[in-house]
Amino acid sequence: MAAATAMRFRAAVEASDIDAASALLAEDVVFHSPVTFHPFIGRATVTQLLGLVAETFEDFRYTDELAAGDAHALIFRASVAGRELEGIDLLRVDGEDRIADFTVMVRPLSGLVPFAEAMGEKVARAGLQTTRA
Repeated sequence: MAAATAMRFRAAVEASDIDAASALLAEDVVFHSPVTFHPFIGRATVTQLLGLVAETFEDFRYTDELAAGDAHALIFRASVAGRELEGIDLLRVDGEDRIADFTVMVRPLSGLVPFAEAMGEKVARAGLQTTRA
């Protein structure tokens, strides 16, 4: 039930409930960031990332949804440092109705750059690393 899992994830994010969002992640979830080549792996790491993103985005809101099979896309808008951006949370759900693969895409570059700068500092302070340092 990818759609049900995605809907619960959306509700958790919109309620700023990182713990509820985390509960929907597979233990070995793979998170593909829009600013790093190598992914982040594991529920604990991705949960920390979600918290940092929540601190970084301003006026975050989901605007649309798309679904196909085990994949569900949540389209969002937000701003960072006064720059508007649009993005997609692409969620792929496993056989246990957990988010196993999570890809974030963001546009335009004028919004991605301040997001990447802010997140880079926060990720470094938190000591989070991708699968390759």
